[in-house]
Amino acid sequence: MSILITGGAGFIGSNYIPYFFKKNNNFNIINLDKLTYAGELSNLDEVKNYTNYKFIKGDICDRNLLEELFKKYKFNAVIHFAAESHVDNSIEKPDEFINTNVFGTFNLIDVAKNHWMNSPHEVKKGCENNRFHHISTDEVYGTLGKTGLFTEKTPYAPNSPYSASKASSDFIVRSYFHTYGMNVVTTNCSNNYGPKQHNEKLIPTIIRKALKGENIPIYGDGQNIRDWLYVLDHCKGIDLVFQKGKAGETYNIGGKNERNNLYIANTICEILDDIKPKNKSYKEQITFIKDRAGHDFRYAIDASKIENELGWKADENFETGIVKTINWYIKKYLR
Repeated sequence: MSILITGGAGFIGSNYIPYFFKKNNNFNIINLDKLTYAGELSNLDEVKNYTNYKFIKGDICDRNLLEELFKKYKFNAVIHFAAESHVDNSIEKPDEFINTNVFGTFNLIDVAKNHWMNSPHEVKKGCENNRFHHISTDEVYGTLGKTGLFTEKTPYAPNSPYSASKASSDFIVRSYFHTYGMNVVTTNCSNNYGPKQHNEKLIPTIIRKALKGENIPIYGDGQNIRDWLYVLDHCKGIDLVFQKGKAGETYNIGGKNERNNLYIANTICEILDDIKPKNKSYKEQITFIKDRAGHDFRYAIDASKIENELGWKADENFETGIVKTINWYIKKYLR
């Protein structure tokens, strides 16, 4: 059995591949990653010498490369992480997000369809169990007020070029199920945190700036709320949906850990005050900066579908997961 994982050197992918190998060792994994600024091959040092793992540098927008890989490795499954994902960057360079997230996803699923299917709703012999798993985000649903949760039935209302490009990719994947009968599943997750996240993201930024003695930047008044999901809990959910999810279905994965940005910053500073104390509190470094354009107020996921149907449950709450996360980044930033 052979699986193509796209974007496996990114934050979630590089946590998922080692997690997958601990659970399953009868698969060959080909990791295709463009290695943009957000990809880090050293995040996969623990698996790089596995005989059933291979890394290939390449772009999902390169159709010829995808064709070659499908012919050579005869993939039984695709788990599609590869995406441009930083909202601030999407505001500056929306074209890159449309290209990778929309055109790249189309390329990938269309090549898979041509290799796995003879015609609409007619699967090639030997491809009956082949599956395309698309990884997406809760940002496609837009923003919430002070109450309510995103469910799989929430209408899409993306507010940034990033979330619009991810919404488009979700719809492309959906259409290949309904039009061609492809075996697809989609997971939409809340904000991930944990080891191996890129430095630009909120939690690594807070930890890095705190340790360097620099200003810790918080958008607006810091009251924007996110539902935080520890990355290994997300990996567990992805694996459950990949193995057991129903074809054509979407599953929302969320941590039930709603915290605002100011709470996140204060909590990290309090933990650092405890484990890496200095002559004054890290909280004194917190500074407020001009808010991001189109900044969604609140995201929160109702994960009851994956909990009830597939038995998923988060192992970490925010307060346990953030301690593990801080300890990992202390080792990274202070080595």
